[in-house]
Amino acid sequence: MTIRALLIEDEPPAAQRLKKLILGLRPNWLIVHTIDSVEDAVEWFDKNEAPHLVFMDIQLADGLSFEIFKKTKVDCPIVFTTAFNDHTLEAFKVNSVDYLLKPIDERQLEAALMKFERTRIAPIDMHLVAQLLNLRGKNIEKERKRFLVKTAGRLSFIPVEEIAFFFSEEGNAFIATRSGERFLVDHTIEEIEKEISTEQFFRINRKMIVHIDSIVRIENHFNNRFLIETNPSFEEEIIVSRLRVAEFKEWLDQ
Repeated sequence: MTIRALLIEDEPPAAQRLKKLILGLRPNWLIVHTIDSVEDAVEWFDKNEAPHLVFMDIQLADGLSFEIFKKTKVDCPIVFTTAFNDHTLEAFKVNSVDYLLKPIDERQLEAALMKFERTRIAPIDMHLVAQLLNLRGKNIEKERKRFLVKTAGRLSFIPVEEIAFFFSEEGNAFIATRSGERFLVDHTIEEIEKEISTEQFFRINRKMIVHIDSIVRIENHFNNRFLIETNPSFEEEIIVSRLRVAEFKEWLDQ
C-alpha cells in the first residue's frame, strides 16, 4: 500500500526541503498536497479522505496549527515540525507521532518515519478475512478421515483415529496403529502432514509425525531436544528436533 502524506507548512523553501527529504527516505510514498494555512487545512480535511500521515508546522500563516483540530476532525497521526520547542505538550495531545525541530535533521526524520511505521495498524480488509475464513473451512473439510492401505493383497483403510504415528523409512512412509500394526502408505511424510489435523498430530522431526494420544513420556535430551516414548513403542529413539522444540511445547499446551 502506498503511504499518502500531507504537508502543512507555510514556508515554501521549508516545505520543498521536507518533501525532498521524505521522498529521499521513502521514494514510494506520495505527497498528496502542501497547505500553508489553518483555513486551507480545515477545508482540505473537510473535503478529502484523511492521509496516512501529516507533517505539520505549528506556526502557520494565519495562526497555530492546533486550531485545525478544533475546527475539523483529524484522525491521522501527525509529525509536528517547528522552529520552537515550547508546544511539545500540546502536540502530544493531538495524535502526535513525533516532534521535530527545524532545520529538520535527516536522521531524526528517519527515526520519526520508523516510529510511524512501527505503530501504524493497517485497516482490516474484511474481504480478505472472508477469503481466509472460507479457505480455512475448505482446509478443515479436506482433513483426512482415513488412509487406504494394502493388506494381504487386498485394499483396506485405516481410520485416522486409530493411527498412533506416521514414520518414514528408506524413502517410504508407514502408518503405525494404536494396536501395533504397521502399513505402507502411498504418500510421503510431507503430503501426510498437509492432510491431517494439526491439533491431533505434530511432526516432531524430518521422519516422524505423532498423535498426541500416543505420547506416554517426554524427557529432556542433550542439545536442548526432547526424547519421547510412544505407545505402541518404536524401535529407534524418538527425538524432537531442536528446531521444533518450541513449537512442540506450544502444541502440547494448546
